[in-house]
Amino acid sequence: MFTSFTIQTANEILPTVIKKFEFALAKKNEVAKTEQELQVGLSTINNFEEYVTLKQKLNTTILQFYQAIEDLENTGVVIKSLDEGLLDFPSKHFDEEVWLCWKFGETEIKFWHEKDSGFTGRKPISVSNESLV
Repeated sequence: MFTSFTIQTANEILPTVIKKFEFALAKKNEVAKTEQELQVGLSTINNFEEYVTLKQKLNTTILQFYQAIEDLENTGVVIKSLDEGLLDFPSKHFDEEVWLCWKFGETEIKFWHEKDSGFTGRKPISVSNESLV
């Protein structure tokens, strides 16, 4: 689903986006933990049943992780980096497509950048910047 956000609509949906982001990040961490358990288990598990059970747990966790990613992106945001906590909201600056930019820990959308620049190209949104719609 494609959505173009205004600053107002992005900030309105941000609490929901943050919850979905945190859930996706938790699932990513759970996948990593289960992968590690499986690697350690290769040398310590005594039978195939334990190994297969752990492998199925990993499969389920990976599926849940991808479902969480899909759920987050169905809000209209684009994940730029889960690890760095970067999400972008498609928007427009006059007739130019731009990104409204959010970083994990921020409580509102305060920055934007051009389509071809990344996090380092972030610019603060000023109160008078009515051109971001």
